[in-house]
Amino acid sequence: MISQERQKQLRSLLQTLAVELEQYDLLNVALTHPSYVLEKDGAESVHNQRLEFLGDAVVDLVVGDYLFHEFPLKTEGELTKMRAALVCESTLASAARRAQVGSYLLIGKGERSCGGKDRSSNLADAWEALIGALYLEKGIDAVRSVAIRFIMPEIELVKKGYYGDYKTQLQEIIQKNPDDHVSYQILAESGPDHDKNFEAGVYINDEFRAKGAGKTKKEAEQNAAFYTLVQLGEING
Repeated sequence: MISQERQKQLRSLLQTLAVELEQYDLLNVALTHPSYVLEKDGAESVHNQRLEFLGDAVVDLVVGDYLFHEFPLKTEGELTKMRAALVCESTLASAARRAQVGSYLLIGKGERSCGGKDRSSNLADAWEALIGALYLEKGIDAVRSVAIRFIMPEIELVKKGYYGDYKTQLQEIIQKNPDDHVSYQILAESGPDHDKNFEAGVYINDEFRAKGAGKTKKEAEQNAAFYTLVQLGEING
């Protein structure tokens, strides 16, 4: 039985999503992290992993359908790269953050104390589970509206030529000249263990080109590669 307070929270989320539901059971499951179930000794017997499985497939379909119709001149290879950029963990986590999903996530105390409510993997999983729940409750049209609207900033980047993996993109460009090479270096890190911030630098032929920041070393390196690609005129900043 979902409490009145929890129903109020879920209604607030639905307002953000611009979706109406008559019942909240599936939505509540979508926002229940496995760690919460473990700490409740089975009192809450269902977590969001099954809905995440379904939502993953739905997101792939919706994004693929959108790209197919929006970019009729793109090749299969280009569309595949674009879709990969739009269904990856970082993009889905960003969508979840825009909807403030972390505020509604039921999560175990241990996971929460380690910053789990803002961890990209948890948010991406919850977003896919949420999409799965909405698909079951409202159908594909309602899901399409939500899934596309909340990743629109990333769609705009894709239109400018960003296909998700800046490091690979940069590496492919540098490798056109066999004598050139690219490397990365972590320049700084700050914050407690559960909420680190990193700054990475890109070096081409050992010459510093740009730096970027992120919550993980990988994210910082990707952002540094992005700014290098902007410098090189490969994508628009």
